[in-house]
Amino acid sequence: MGSQKRKNIPFKKSSNEKWNSLSGKQKARYVWDYYKFPIAVCLICLYIVGYTAYGHFTKKEVLLYTALVNVSAGEQLTNELDGGFLDFLGADASKTELELYTGINLTDDPDAPNHEYAYASRVKIIASIDDEKLDVVLMNREAFDTFAQNGYFYNMEELIRDTDLQSTAKWEPYLVSGTAILEDNADELLQDSSLEYQAVTEEYPMGLNVSQAGVFRQAGFEDDVYLGVLKNSPRMEMAAEYIRYLFAWPEK
Repeated sequence: MGSQKRKNIPFKKSSNEKWNSLSGKQKARYVWDYYKFPIAVCLICLYIVGYTAYGHFTKKEVLLYTALVNVSAGEQLTNELDGGFLDFLGADASKTELELYTGINLTDDPDAPNHEYAYASRVKIIASIDDEKLDVVLMNREAFDTFAQNGYFYNMEELIRDTDLQSTAKWEPYLVSGTAILEDNADELLQDSSLEYQAVTEEYPMGLNVSQAGVFRQAGFEDDVYLGVLKNSPRMEMAAEYIRYLFAWPEK
């Protein structure tokens, strides 16, 4: 047999040797090329966990949800209506807050300059009421009558009695009655305008005129401002504290 020339077979490197032979940039590229999907998934999971944990530890407890409807307040008055209340309670502002909705306008006048925003405001109000995230409303007479007709407000005399807001006689000068429409034939009128409007109503004290309360008197409001508390509010005691605050300021 003739002699066979031995082939020079190159030595096959192990995985560890291959890895060690790569530069830092090559290693990073290698990891990214082969593991970019699991890395991306891990990063997303870490972000979600971190964001959730941050929200849990920094989320403030909302003590009260309030709204200014058809009432414009400057920066100073706004601060008194939210931050001032926390000071009144002695609450920790880093852990608690008062949610104050502003820029809400309600009107049935089609010629009013802000009529175009009325629909969006109504949607926001109804959603907030349904979610039990509206407790106290500060408003003008037009908005008060709108809320009253829908029967949204709690009986203020009952609130005063149930939350021990001193004697009812003290609040008598500030009580304001409203008329709730329990049922009517408005739908029938749309089909037959010759019909006479009929309605079953209920009248009771639905709010307080807070124009003479310290906060608004200090702000120099010329028009009346009314306060109402929502029937379905789960924070009646805190709403009562808010009323105390409005009339006690700035003596506290």
